[in-house]
Amino acid sequence: MTEPEIDYTAVFQALPGAVALLTPQLLYTDANDGFLRMRGLTREQVVGRYLPDDVPDNPNDPTAAVLRNLEASLSRAANTGERDTIALERVDVEDPDQPGVWDERYWSLINVPVIGSDGRVALLLHRVEEVTELIRAREVALSLQEAMLPRPRPVGRHRAAVRYRPAIGTLNVCGDWYDLVDLPGDRIAVAVGDVVGHGLSAAGVMGQLRSALSAASRAVDGPARALEVLGLYARSVEGAENTTVAKTFIDWGTHTITYSSAGHPPPALLQVDGTVEFLDQATDPPLGARIEHGPRVQAAAPFTEGAVLVLYTDGLIERRREDIDTGLARLAGSLARHQAADPETLADALLADLLPPDGVTDDTALVIVRL
Repeated sequence: MTEPEIDYTAVFQALPGAVALLTPQLLYTDANDGFLRMRGLTREQVVGRYLPDDVPDNPNDPTAAVLRNLEASLSRAANTGERDTIALERVDVEDPDQPGVWDERYWSLINVPVIGSDGRVALLLHRVEEVTELIRAREVALSLQEAMLPRPRPVGRHRAAVRYRPAIGTLNVCGDWYDLVDLPGDRIAVAVGDVVGHGLSAAGVMGQLRSALSAASRAVDGPARALEVLGLYARSVEGAENTTVAKTFIDWGTHTITYSSAGHPPPALLQVDGTVEFLDQATDPPLGARIEHGPRVQAAAPFTEGAVLVLYTDGLIERRREDIDTGLARLAGSLARHQAADPETLADALLADLLPPDGVTDDTALVIVRL
């Protein structure tokens, strides 16, 4: 069978996005139609031009270093023979219809070396992708997330710390949540939950469930009843099925933690002697997982003053191809090592110990209360 003849010029023109070719000396040798449209130039105006003469720095930001960063990236690709990426650069572009009016734009730049027959870098493929809309969507997502998650604040007279880490590539908005509620007497209610999925849809469900559980906690006499009310409400919320939640009521008058879990990883109780107890004696299925709605179980555990209660979502402990007990043991070890730390320091230490340095593929919410 005869192999088809490939028109690489046509392939180059058909590449998605804006793409140009440069020599290792940073002279343009070609550009596809997408690149020319983005620049508003003809091929004749681009080919043979020297890159530093072609890329202005951001005129409205004296600290901008677009050209310097781009030159450094291209030089790395040329010198190492490896692809180099600039994740984000901001450039203000003047509106052609309104002189003096500047529009904020964001670009992602990728530089890929093309190796010649002699094994050396012959060309640099320079790809530009505008990500302005993605950045604006992220800003909206962050505002939404901040509106739906409570700001850290004192809970009665007790010290608490909260942390939220989104999964990579999720616009920083996800379905994990936490909540802390002051109750009559020397009591508080603490919860964490995890909606299936990521992005704005999961965040919307999260907001509805968090608010409903927060309200229920103020109206019922324990965590099991609060989860029963939430489970009934969740049946009317599209996307709420299989949400997991851990709910605790902490009573300093009786030195007791009453808890209930809807399919969620167990809260951890760090005792003053450094031992860690996982509160796993009251676990039911996730919300909406039962065919019929029914009551939920709860259990109680005593604590001594100075102990620490930790609630978290599965992003803190679970890893692919790893048994959950391994993650729980890792959490217990980290808690024991840092048991003397205050809640804020302990929260940072747990994240540093347990989350991968290159980011997580699942969201993580964390609440720590010094008892």
